Amino acid sequence: MAALQNKIDFIVLVSASMANVNGDPLNGNRPRTDYNGLGEMSDVCIKRKIRNRMQDMGNKIFVQSDDRAEDGFTSLSERASKTIGKVKTKKEYTSKACEEWLDVRTFGQVFAFKSDSVSVGVRGPVSIHQAVSISPVEIQSIQITKSVNGEPGEKKASDTMGMKHFVRFGLYKIKGAINVQLADKTGFSEEDAEVVKECLRTLFINDASSARPDGSMEVLKLYWWKHNCKDGQYSSAKVHSLLKVELNDGVIEPSSANDYTITVDELPDLSLEVIDGI
Repeated sequence: MAALQNKIDFIVLVSASMANVNGDPLNGNRPRTDYNGLGEMSDVCIKRKIRNRMQDMGNKIFVQSDDRAEDGFTSLSERASKTIGKVKTKKEYTSKACEEWLDVRTFGQVFAFKSDSVSVGVRGPVSIHQAVSISPVEIQSIQITKSVNGEPGEKKASDTMGMKHFVRFGLYKIKGAINVQLADKTGFSEEDAEVVKECLRTLFINDASSARPDGSMEVLKLYWWKHNCKDGQYSSAKVHSLLKVELNDGVIEPSSANDYTITVDELPDLSLEVIDGI
């Protein structure tokens, strides 16, 4: 596989309509918002979706969710010890882990389990920001009632209630970057970068749930900047600021992506690929 030669920055624009983008378990699973009312999606949530897409594409993943575990292991420590086995050095442990699992050489991983005699930390080249909506989001909540008996002999109680929460509409921006120096250390390649790009483009395939019905979340555009050198001739902050998403005049409460004007500035010797979501 070809070694990564150019720093990469990227932004993904995601729309959400009548969906719980990322529920907060400490707040009744309501969609996450900041103090200004802007919607949020944690970097952990985004990485989970990317890992799932990697797995869908046939790649080996270390951090598998329980409902998607494919190798028969029931814990991370078991997966690590049975796959890597005994090694003499931390360098050898890191090398084997990065070679075996795509998500390890992409995001990194801390290996510190009781079953292993070593504690190893791997720094990954791909960094993902917490996603934030462009405008404040309106959260709606509805009550749901119990309609069936949960246990034998239990009397159905229509007044047993729960809550469902969702964002009416939100346009979210996911920012990230790929560092070449860290890619060299984990073996993250040009081919791996293409896999990450495709995962971002198809982020919500096989991601439907009752909180996020199929079609309620969509990747609108993926902006993929490639620098002309390993270190990058511009900072990631400067590159990310090239994308400007502004609410159209007269729009107070946006209800679709058409309520925004999207423009992209340019910088010398910085290539940009704009890709439509699926």
